[in-house]
Amino acid sequence: MDFPVSIKGVLIIDGKALLLKNERNEWDLPGGRIELGETPENCLIREFQEETSVNVKIGGIIDSYLFEVIPEKHVFIVTYGCELRGDFSPKVSHEHQEIGLHSMNDIQNINIPVGYARSILNWIKIRKI
Repeated sequence: MDFPVSIKGVLIIDGKALLLKNERNEWDLPGGRIELGETPENCLIREFQEETSVNVKIGGIIDSYLFEVIPEKHVFIVTYGCELRGDFSPKVSHEHQEIGLHSMNDIQNINIPVGYARSILNWIKIRKI
């Protein structure tokens, strides 16, 4: 069985994670499928621009895992830590319903995949935010 690969990024602004609400009413990390010939880092820079109009610098890999998006549909997720490059003036794209900044307390109470929440927590620990 083949799985698509999705590169996701964790960006923390003022102690809060940048998240996007998707069509399944879940909060999602910015990012998406890697294109042929693209590095994971360039994929993530492109996806942040497309989805939020935010420029980022890519750090290291935080986590990787196989995620069941919907029953019997799996995606291999790789999460990277990110840092803001320039101003923070996010704009929601047509791909998502909403942009939000969420604290760790919020994350425990919102609809977010457990792997994304784990990646956010790990990046906060690594960065000592």
